[in-house]
Amino acid sequence: MNKLVVIDGNSIIYRAFFALPPLTNSAGLHTNAVYGFTTMLLRLIEEEKPTHMLVAFDAGKATFRHEGYAEYKGGREKTPSELSEQFPLLKELLKAFSIPQYEREGYEADDIIGTLTRMADEKGMSVTVVSGDKDMLQLASEHVTVALTRKGISEVERFNPAHLQEVYGLKPMQIIDLKGLMGDASDNIPGIPGVGEKTALKLLQEYGSVEEVLAQADGIKGKMGEKIREHAEDARLSKKLATIFRDVPDVPAWDELSYSGFKGPTLQAAFRKLEFKSLLEKMDFGSSDAGGAEAEGAAETEALHVVTVDVSSLGELLEALPDIESIHIESVGENPHQAEVLGAAFYLTGEDGAGESRGYYMPIGVLLSEAAAPVRDWLADADRPKAMFDMHKAEVSLAWLGLPLRGVSFDVHLAAYLLDPTESALALDGLAAKYGLPALASDESVFGKGAKFSVPEQAKLAEHLCRKARVIHRLASLMKRDLEQGDMHRLYYDLEQPLSVVLAGMELTGIKVNGDGLRAYGQDLGSKLAGIMQSIYRHAGMEFNINSPRQLGEVLFEKLGLPVWKKTKTGPSTDAEVLEKLAPYHEIVKDILLYRSLAKLQSTYVEGLLKEIHPKTGKVHTYYRQTIAATGRLSSQFPNLQNIPIRLEEGRKIRQVFVPSEPGWFILTADYSQIELRVLAHISGDERLKEAFLNDMDIHTKTAMDVFGVTADQVDANMRRQAKAVNFGIVYGISDYGLSQNLDITRREAAQFIEQYFAVFQGVRKYMDDIVQTARNDGYVTTLLQRRRYLPEITASNFNLRSFAERTAMNTPIQGTAADIIKLAMVQMAQRLQAEGLKSRMLLQVHDELVFEVPPDELEIMKRIVPEVMEQAIELDVPLKVEADYGPTWYDAK
Repeated sequence: MNKLVVIDGNSIIYRAFFALPPLTNSAGLHTNAVYGFTTMLLRLIEEEKPTHMLVAFDAGKATFRHEGYAEYKGGREKTPSELSEQFPLLKELLKAFSIPQYEREGYEADDIIGTLTRMADEKGMSVTVVSGDKDMLQLASEHVTVALTRKGISEVERFNPAHLQEVYGLKPMQIIDLKGLMGDASDNIPGIPGVGEKTALKLLQEYGSVEEVLAQADGIKGKMGEKIREHAEDARLSKKLATIFRDVPDVPAWDELSYSGFKGPTLQAAFRKLEFKSLLEKMDFGSSDAGGAEAEGAAETEALHVVTVDVSSLGELLEALPDIESIHIESVGENPHQAEVLGAAFYLTGEDGAGESRGYYMPIGVLLSEAAAPVRDWLADADRPKAMFDMHKAEVSLAWLGLPLRGVSFDVHLAAYLLDPTESALALDGLAAKYGLPALASDESVFGKGAKFSVPEQAKLAEHLCRKARVIHRLASLMKRDLEQGDMHRLYYDLEQPLSVVLAGMELTGIKVNGDGLRAYGQDLGSKLAGIMQSIYRHAGMEFNINSPRQLGEVLFEKLGLPVWKKTKTGPSTDAEVLEKLAPYHEIVKDILLYRSLAKLQSTYVEGLLKEIHPKTGKVHTYYRQTIAATGRLSSQFPNLQNIPIRLEEGRKIRQVFVPSEPGWFILTADYSQIELRVLAHISGDERLKEAFLNDMDIHTKTAMDVFGVTADQVDANMRRQAKAVNFGIVYGISDYGLSQNLDITRREAAQFIEQYFAVFQGVRKYMDDIVQTARNDGYVTTLLQRRRYLPEITASNFNLRSFAERTAMNTPIQGTAADIIKLAMVQMAQRLQAEGLKSRMLLQVHDELVFEVPPDELEIMKRIVPEVMEQAIELDVPLKVEADYGPTWYDAK
């Protein structure tokens, strides 16, 4: 059965814009209205299963209604620029959905919809009209249902004539009488002053129409009768303006409205461009949901000859190996230390870029066979260049099978991250779409997702992986060009790509964990937790579930009568911030804070680390992610060793279980001292900051001296604490509110403190002002090593978005440069260890700290060269300072 769905485009996008919070993509385009419209559209397609569709738009401000009433819609405020810029995005997205759209000069979307519904009515076709405008209810009929949006656009209420009668007591055409009497402020339709919806409905139920109300006006008593008689012409005009015109010429023919579903790859590419991450994760782009029609598959259609290599056909691959330029290693599992390697794909271009291109897929069983030794040698040959995707993960996952990987010449995953660290589309299919290459099927469409995940049959797998290898080949040349143009080629080749190899080596080495010591530590924590629980129960005068926010709230605020600082939907908050404020009021709060800290140590670090100890090595092998943080910092997973506690003594003790892997060896740590403040001194050129570091002064004492106007011996502990908070706060773009929370002072006091700081450190203030202006001019900021951070929101009219971008502009060059420096030190340290022929091993990077294991006979040289390499990693206007120490455990090395 034919079914038409027609959407009032202007109405829905307006409602979506005001219903959803601000949202932008990395290009700085506002997308909240388009996102809201899209979610509504997907739900509508699924529910309605339309065979025909249209989205109607207003063509412009002037319509035929203005000819008789120039003030029509004259009271409307100007469309916010954040919304107006989304209309082109929506229209482009509708094309990706393959949904027809139409507008006509001189008419509104209502009139187009009215004309189409009239024609559909005449044909007996079922129609659903979607709008947020109540005027559309006049179109309801036997065949036409009007779906009015509710709660923004998350719900709709469907009106047919019967439901309209039930809700309003009106027939569809009486909707224009309703508007004639009450008017419509949004469209500047006057109506009769003083007549609202309730009065208008009452009049219509008694008289039936505007004309009859006016005819009987003399019999209507009081001021209401006077107003009706006085504004009779306004009522007639208002009814006319509210009447939808249903004879728009040259509307699309029925066959032009036909809808057979979206094309998966096209819509997927559109979602990636708009960066609709949640929709990309949820949707199946293999087929359309509309009308059961099959959409084009997500697979690339360009021809590729694929060979699945077994021992009998190995000769063809061996012959091709000297000309192979790109490969792809496919593994299942996010953690490469536990991933299952499926196989390798090799791509060979046609001669001179022409001719038939070929892909070779070698299952892992074949790759591990004795016959494939020449292929393994080729993978391990540093002189055989090969482009890849995520060389780091590939190297680690292959290494656990005893397969070395060398000679990676380019990593498109790493390059994509450098080209835009905020880019969400770092998967190969997303990168292919971004660079306009032929569509590539997503891994999700091939393997499935979640419970539906499964490895496809071999032919399908071989095809998919070989196409990946081809995309890698094509992306490599494009990305090399972009790195050159963005002046980031040195950052890539001198830092990030070598670092990837260093990280893989560190991870595979791992760090030894004393399992017995960890279990003993856990038992000790358990005993302390039990004691603290009893103390909490004594203070409370009762036993209760300390982990239950509701029960804890009842004890603190009802039984003990402590003040409520913050409320949530379920009652008074008991979060960490609230408990910190409540600590001075009652001893129980200090116990609860300690209980939470120890409980987290028990669950996250004791139980968590025990699960991560590798059964064969007795070590934990973390996985460093290079492509996560926009600042360039590394991220640690499986387990996260960068979050090992350091503030609480009980937390620090967990470092006692990290030990050298060889008897008699030492753990050596080297930590940059105040690296971000030293970078700030260099970048800003502030003479006072530089003076402090050049004279090796305590920077927080120096700041307190300058801000408070005192001598060094007059700086007390509180002054230094405040100076320290503002020093580090400045690096992170702290606000007066943030500083007030850190120091427990008023916002006014915090604002004065910040103002005093900038009055003293004027070079810092000038840097902050200049870097924000640079970001506005260029659209990005850079670190000293030319790492870019794009900031499209820097020119946003929305204050919150713009303020965030300004703070990011201020702190990214500082934090990003600090991250670059320690990464550079890691690369140089790995080179130095090799050059000196040392047995010492670099094990971990934790923020500004490097951790090594060192044999006794190399301790003195390592105590010398580690600080030397780290301090000389880059030349600044102020010296870098590294503090090194050692001991039998990581704990003792601090």
